[in-house]
Formats: sequence, structure tokens, C-alpha cells
Amino acid sequence: MLLLLSNTWLAGNKLAFFLLQAADQAAGGEKGAASATEDFSLWGMIQKMKWPALVVAIVLAIMSMYSIAVMVERWLTFNAARNQSRQFAPKVAAALRDNRIDEAIAISDRHKKSHLAMVVNAGLQEFQAHQAGSDIPGTTMDAARRALQRATALKTAELKRGLSGLATIGSTAPFVGLLGTVIGIIGAFQGMKAAEGTGIAAVAGGISEALIETAFGLLVAIPAVWAFNIFTNKVEAFTIEMDNSSSELIDYFIKRRELK
Repeated sequence: MLLLLSNTWLAGNKLAFFLLQAADQAAGGEKGAASATEDFSLWGMIQKMKWPALVVAIVLAIMSMYSIAVMVERWLTFNAARNQSRQFAPKVAAALRDNRIDEAIAISDRHKKSHLAMVVNAGLQEFQAHQAGSDIPGTTMDAARRALQRATALKTAELKRGLSGLATIGSTAPFVGLLGTVIGIIGAFQGMKAAEGTGIAAVAGGISEALIETAFGLLVAIPAVWAFNIFTNKVEAFTIEMDNSSSELIDYFIKRRELK
């Protein structure tokens, strides 16, 4: 009898063990199926982002839109300045060769987007104003030179408009993305604690979210840095052109005075 009871108890324990093992396997299969069907596409991960990560992503999106707007606006401005300056330079040179200052000023007024036209116009206006009034020796050249320097400074500042924003975005966007990365990693470990597991499934969502924020920050920063460097070089080239035009105009004024 005791032998029968002991055999029955052992058989019951074995059955319970097999049932528990089957239940564990079924639960594991369900978890595997859930992880297999989990959406790890870009849109799927964005949809699963929590509000702190979404705030970071929105900030990066705003920075990206601002930098794109500045890039397009500066590109159009620089192209217009270059094209109009190419048209302006030979026309004003021909007018000045014939000492037609009024015509040269009129030509400058018609090329308002040209950086050279703005500088030349300022110098010619100042020179003509002193020529029309009582000319004290030496004052005309000094006044014209100061007018050219002011015009160059103003036009350079105008050409640099928006570039500081590109520099700021290029330097801060990676750190904003890093903030999103830290938030995602913290969420991953919180998810691991809540699930009381240490598998990759417990942290996969948070890690993928963190990596998206990092990539987004770099995608915003890299074009901004490239555009800032390109536009800065263009501004330096325009400044050199304006300085050369100012020097040539001063030489023209000196020769004109000597001929009188």
C-alpha cells in the first residue's frame, strides 16, 4: 500500500512538473511571438515614443525646419548678389570711364541686390555731395572712404544674417539628440525593472528609441554645419570683392581730383 501511494505521489509530481514545463514553454512562445510581431520600423518606433522623447524629437524637427529655411533664403540671396554684381560691374565701369557719375549712381540704384552696387553707390553719393558743396582739401576723400567702409560693414552684416543660427543648430543639435538618447536609455531600464527581466526584449524598445534620437540629432546638425561653412566662405569672398571695389573707387576719385 505504501509502495502504491509512493508511486502515485511520484507520478503526480512528474505530471505537475511536465504541466509547469509546458506552461512555461507556452508562455515563452507567446513572448517570442509578441516580440516577433513587435514593429521596429521607424514609424512604429516613433508611435511608441513617450512624451519626453517626443518633445526632443519635436525640438529637433523645429531646428531642422529653421536651418532649411535659412539655407534656402541665403542661397537665393547670394545667387542674386552674384548675378547682379556680374551685370553691374561692366556697366558702372563704362559709366565711370566717361565720368558720368549720375549715370553710375542710377545704375547702382537699379541693382539693389548687388553687394558691389551698394558699396559703389554709397561712395559715389558721398563724393558727389562734397563736389557739389564747398570742398575743403582732403575732406572729400576722407568722407568717401568712411562712406565706403560703412556700406561694406552694413552689407557684410546683412550677408551674415541667419548664419549664427546655423552655427548654433550645428553645435547644439547633437546634444539635443544625446538628451533624447539618455531619456530613451532611462526608459529602457525602467521597462526592464517593470518586466523583471533582463532579456533584450525588455530593453529593445527603449534602446531603439534612443538610437533614433541620436540619428535625428546628427541628421539635423551635419547639413547645418556644412551650410554654415559654405556660406561663411561666400561672405568672405563678397567682403573681399567689396574691399577691392572700394579701393578702386578711391583711386578713381583721386585721379579725378588730379585732373581738375
